Amino acid sequence: MEKGKLGVMVETKFQQNPVQVVQAKLKELEVGFKSWLAKQSLPVEAAVVTLTSGAQGAVIGAIMGNITSDISSTIPTPPPPANLSPQAMASLQQAQALGGGPLIQARNFAVMTGVNAGISCVMKRVRGKEDVQSSMVAAFGSGALFSLVSGMGGANHATNAITSGLFFALIQGGIFKIGEKFSKPQVEDVNYLRTRGMLYNLGLQNYEKNFKKGLLTDVHSAFAHR
Repeated sequence: MEKGKLGVMVETKFQQNPVQVVQAKLKELEVGFKSWLAKQSLPVEAAVVTLTSGAQGAVIGAIMGNITSDISSTIPTPPPPANLSPQAMASLQQAQALGGGPLIQARNFAVMTGVNAGISCVMKRVRGKEDVQSSMVAAFGSGALFSLVSGMGGANHATNAITSGLFFALIQGGIFKIGEKFSKPQVEDVNYLRTRGMLYNLGLQNYEKNFKKGLLTDVHSAFAHR
């Protein structure tokens, strides 16, 4: 009897999906890491979050850099003319910052993701909540640092950093608001639902439909109940 039970247990163990086992182990490690991180001081938590997010961003940037370099290698880029205006040169520098090789893209994405995650972590710990203000502050910091590191814009690095930070903040704020709008569940009024149910149970289906549309008139049902 024991042998049969053991055989069933071994067979069940071998029938487990290895992908699900790996996912469960990764989830367990993630939960343990987050619980350990929550017990640390603010500087330690911010440093760890910044480094881990920056490493993830570097990997993504390297992949994107490989893709863009493969595409650009097939299309030769002519050198810029000597009489190019400062505005056009600034735009060209921005394009070069967004379309560099794997190492450049790895650096840029590491700065963006690392700084954003680090500032978000500090804001959440200090303010006790994660809202659109915290998200925009983090985006401003990541945009400003990205501008300084990548060399976007012209000679005035301070102005370019502020402009890029504001642009990143506006984009992030809009994305946060859109996500917040779609993530909120719609809660219907209890009295409204009761009234609709009462009208339907009384056989006043047209009243119920009009009530749903915001209308309280039903000529057909009124004549039918006279």
